[in-house]
Amino acid sequence: MTRRVSAFLLALAAFMIFEWISLGFNLSDGHPTAFYVVHGVLIVVNIVLAVVLALVGVRGLKAGRA
Repeated sequence: MTRRVSAFLLALAAFMIFEWISLGFNLSDGHPTAFYVVHGVLIVVNIVLAVVLALVGVRGLKAGRA
């Protein structure tokens, strides 16, 4: 993997984490419980995916140095 792809994965992971945490804080009150459950699951899944992307990006950067 090239350094460019690794840097892109890290940038994408940072964006995903920022975006989904912002969404979590901006959910307004007054929705049914199911709405919050679904969005909570979406937030958790996407943050996990972002962490995986970040790990792949870091591994790619480390492999490029060797």
